[in-house]
Parts: sequence; C-alpha cells; structure tokens
Amino acid sequence: MSTSVDPDELAARVGLPSAAAHDEALARQAILTKPAGSLGRLEELSVWLAAAQGTCPPTLPRRARLVVFAGDHGVAARTSAYPPAVTAQMVLNLLAGGAAANVLAAQVDVGVRVLDLAVDIDWDAAVHSVPADLTRYKVRRGSMPLDREDALTADEARAAFAAGVAVADEEVDAGADLLIAGDMGIGNTTPAAALIGLMCRKNAAEVVGRGTGIDDDVWMVKCAAVRDGMFRARERLGDPMGLLAALGGADLAAMAGFLLGAAARGVPVILDGVVVGAAALVANAMAYRARNWWLAGHRSVEPAHGFVLDRLRLEPVVDFGMRLGEGTGALLALGVLRAAAATLGEMATFDGAGVSGPVEPT
Repeated sequence: MSTSVDPDELAARVGLPSAAAHDEALARQAILTKPAGSLGRLEELSVWLAAAQGTCPPTLPRRARLVVFAGDHGVAARTSAYPPAVTAQMVLNLLAGGAAANVLAAQVDVGVRVLDLAVDIDWDAAVHSVPADLTRYKVRRGSMPLDREDALTADEARAAFAAGVAVADEEVDAGADLLIAGDMGIGNTTPAAALIGLMCRKNAAEVVGRGTGIDDDVWMVKCAAVRDGMFRARERLGDPMGLLAALGGADLAAMAGFLLGAAARGVPVILDGVVVGAAALVANAMAYRARNWWLAGHRSVEPAHGFVLDRLRLEPVVDFGMRLGEGTGALLALGVLRAAAATLGEMATFDGAGVSGPVEPT
C-alpha cells in the first residue's frame, strides 16, 4: 500500500469546474420550453453537473460507483446501541447484497464496492473466505478510543488517506463518471461528531445525536467522549491530517482521501450523511476548492450534519429524515440528479418546438 501521497500536492491539483459550461447551461435553461426557474432545484443541479463535466448539456451519469469504507472504533462499546461485532456482520451483509445500500444502488444501477479499512476482525479465522479486494487496503483492526488517545498513529492516518486516493483513482480509471462514498462502522458517528464539533467550534451537546438509537444515558457518555476527544485534539485544529489521526479512524481518513482524490481528478461526488460529511470537512480543509465538486445528497437527522452543510455551503437534494449512512441518501439523490440532467439535455427549446417565449418588456 502506498503511503507517499502528499496532501499539499494533491490539493494543488484541485481546480474549479468549468465556468464556460456553467454559463452555457444557464443560457440553455433560459430558452427551454418552460417559465424561467419553474423547475426549481433541478435547474441548479443540471448547471452544477454541466460545470463539473465541462460540457453542456451534461451527460447522465451512467457509470456511478458507491464505495463503502468500513471500520471499527475504540469508543463504540460505550457510545452505540449495537455491539461492535455488528460492523463485520454488516460488511458480510453488504457483500451478500442484503443491505439498504445494495437495494437502493440496484434501483439506480450503481455498482457497490466494500472495503475493510479497520474492521476489528480476523476474516480468515471468522469465515471461510472473503473477496481479496475487501482487505486490500486494511490499515489496522479498529481504532484506539479517541477520548483517551489518538485513534491512529500518524503513519496509519497517512496510509489510510493514501488508500482512499488510490481507490478514487482506480474507480475513475475504470470508467466511473460519478462517485459516492458510504460508511459502515458501529460507533462511527462519535468520531464524526468530534471532528465536526472541533472544526465548526461547537460543543459536544450540539453535535452529538442519537446515532444507532441510543438512550439518554448512553447519549451523555457519548457527549463526554466527544468533549474529551475535542479537548485532547484542540491543538491540531490547523492540521487536517493530524485531526484524522487524533479523532478519525482509518475509515474516515480513507474517505477524506477518496473525496479529495475525486476532486483532483475532476469527477463529481455525491456526499452522504454525517460520517462522510466529517471526512468532507477535513478534505476541504486541505483543498478549499474541493467542495465545488461535491453535491450534498441529503440532510441527515444527526445534528452535526447541519453544521457540515453550513460550513461547506451545500444545500441537500433530499431531506427524508434518514440517518443510516452506507451511501443511502446519496443514492436517492442520484436519481434526482439524473432527472435534472435529462431535462437540460432533452427538453425542447422555444424556437425548436415552435413555442412562443416570454413577452419582451416594452
């Protein structure tokens, strides 16, 4: 596994979407057979995709890929309603096609790839076999408890980040025209909340939600863990890679690399919920232009996610009260994005259809 990715060099490769395609898409929207603005967010989404693809009208993303990054976290036993062993069980469920992400991905014809970055299991001892790709980029088993010590060593954080960049490159080189990051890990909303709280300067009670459905007692324990983690990592606020080591875990570090790697390749990404949002916040701290390549798929009910959306200045496509993760909210948004692209590309113009346009003011 490569550990040689230089975040600064990678950030320097992140450009901006095409201004020319953006303007051309806006102009085309103005001559389609509809009142200006009547398709609401669909118009905005079509313009965003045209700019990201550098062409107008944009092509419908037909080779989208979901990559689910899995990992366990050292605080999970204290901060989750489910035992940590569920992470490995859900990884097998994803591989078997039985998770919500699999079902929704099938509806929008998206391929699903699952990667174990830090699941706390010895697969050889636990099951007969798993795909070789599953553990290709594994960094370690689980992470350390972030409220007491760094979740990862600095080398592990760099290795996980590099893995995410490599995966983005692999998917783009294989033909992916849009990427989605998904998460799988019991307890992963705890590191997400700690990262978001510290970077958005919020206290623990503001960013800690119910996660997997925790009760009040566990919520207070989770708040304390997030508070202590933020306090311990406060001096690394200006060091994104240091934050990933202190609070993140290998799965979040890999997601950050994946998101930044996609932006460096000029490939659009649909973000999912709060865990992916935390990784996006760190990646955007490394490269301030990266957010221009990302679309917020949905708004999670986890309170920390709202702070991410505000900081990145992203408006979610859907708001269905979801908090599952796995990429599920982003998958729903993909259908809307494709509809937006289709309207821009396939609707007739006023002249082409012989339809009168709006009356010119006198």
